Amino acid sequence: MQSSLKRELPLHILMIPALAVLLVFNYLPMVGIVIAFQDFIPSTGLGLFFKSDWVGLENFRYILSMSDTKRILINTIVIAIYKIVAGITVPLVLALMLNELKSKIFKKITQTIVYIPFFLSWVILSGILIDILSPSDGIVNRMITALGHDPIYFLGDPDRIRGVLVVSNIWKEMGYNMVIFLAALTSIDPTPYEAARVDGAGKWKQLTYITLPSMKPIIILVTVLSLGNVLNAGFDQIFNLYSPIVYEKADIIDTFVYRIGMLQLQYSVATAVGLLKSVVSLIFISTSFYLAKRFANYRLF
Repeated sequence: MQSSLKRELPLHILMIPALAVLLVFNYLPMVGIVIAFQDFIPSTGLGLFFKSDWVGLENFRYILSMSDTKRILINTIVIAIYKIVAGITVPLVLALMLNELKSKIFKKITQTIVYIPFFLSWVILSGILIDILSPSDGIVNRMITALGHDPIYFLGDPDRIRGVLVVSNIWKEMGYNMVIFLAALTSIDPTPYEAARVDGAGKWKQLTYITLPSMKPIIILVTVLSLGNVLNAGFDQIFNLYSPIVYEKADIIDTFVYRIGMLQLQYSVATAVGLLKSVVSLIFISTSFYLAKRFANYRLF
């Protein structure tokens, strides 16, 4: 035991900076959860968490009584589910297509091009999208008007904003999951493919009976990890792309928390919304872990 601890001591020391960052940025801020149960007044000095009046669950009752709560919750879940489904399906299809390419150079160039947007922030990408989709001089609307149609205000149309959010999210994020799926494809044993070719199985049969079943664990893993973010829906993206005109279809929990917390200074209500969201997210990801174990016999731990 002592020799094992001595051998692993350098590894434990290397963990200290990461644990310190985790403690400072993830656990210490959780002290602020008490604000959700208070009529928080930030001007109370050093004892701000203890001098504010306690109101119990009053902030949560206020949230549930708001007329916007149902709409915001529906927007969040719908947008997040669209992103999860598209964010798994599109990279998977793209990985399967790239895996069939014979030219390694073309495959690497394509991977690089697809992966680049993942490293760009939504501040940069939103500026690019606003220019591309501009109703006056955007390249998309120039093509639409050249075909004899009226320009479309994509970012100002409540019926189109969700599609823009989902497609632009695919554009940015698909490179990451595509690399994961490509790595899973390279780890598949080639022996079943050889046997399938001998038996006369075509590409489609190989895909349905060998490739996809072999990739089932990694697909489940990516899906389970995605379900934990089902109530996030992408604050950075939506905050940089939406406007009051599309609040009806694009306003989500995080943007709502930002407005009532940072702009309207209702700190207690904003904290209560964030806490409620975290609890529901915990339920979602716990359920996804259970379903993965129950129906796919797959577990992370």
